[in-house]
Amino acid sequence: MKKIVSSFALLLAFVIFAFPQNQPNFSGEWELDIQLSKLDARSRIESIRMLVTQTEKDIKVETHVKRQPGSDGQRGRFGGGFGMMGDTLYTYTLDGKETEITQETPMGSVPVSLKAKIEKGQLKLSQVRNLNTPMGAVSISVKETWKLSEDGKTLTVKREIDSPMGINSSEMVFVKKN
Repeated sequence: MKKIVSSFALLLAFVIFAFPQNQPNFSGEWELDIQLSKLDARSRIESIRMLVTQTEKDIKVETHVKRQPGSDGQRGRFGGGFGMMGDTLYTYTLDGKETEITQETPMGSVPVSLKAKIEKGQLKLSQVRNLNTPMGAVSISVKETWKLSEDGKTLTVKREIDSPMGINSSEMVFVKKN
């Protein structure tokens, strides 16, 4: 009997530690609430819609950005803005390991390093781009912290972009669509 109880306890401990309990699920269609958000003046965002698909191993973030009319194109000098280029699709692994992708930009193909990890109920995302421009090498990093409300209907994204133009910080509040 002791062997059965010990085996069961060992199996239960494995299940608890191997599969995180209460891991937040960020999946869904999300729409930016401009009124509740604190955007950098350079953002010039009219709307953002995200479609997020999360599994146990990865998270896919498809972003659609609409800029305010009259903004200088839809890109800044270094493509600044949400997703750096407007509409994007990134797949991050949730194991905290870095993955490399290539993104097509007006300056050609750019390598992008992606990293994601869930810590203390929050999703930590990072992107790093190293560009070679006529003005020399340029590095752009984006760090985001995602946090769900208790009811799962509001997503707050704290974002920091570090580029040659300085640091751009914003706090975006998204509402889940049905």
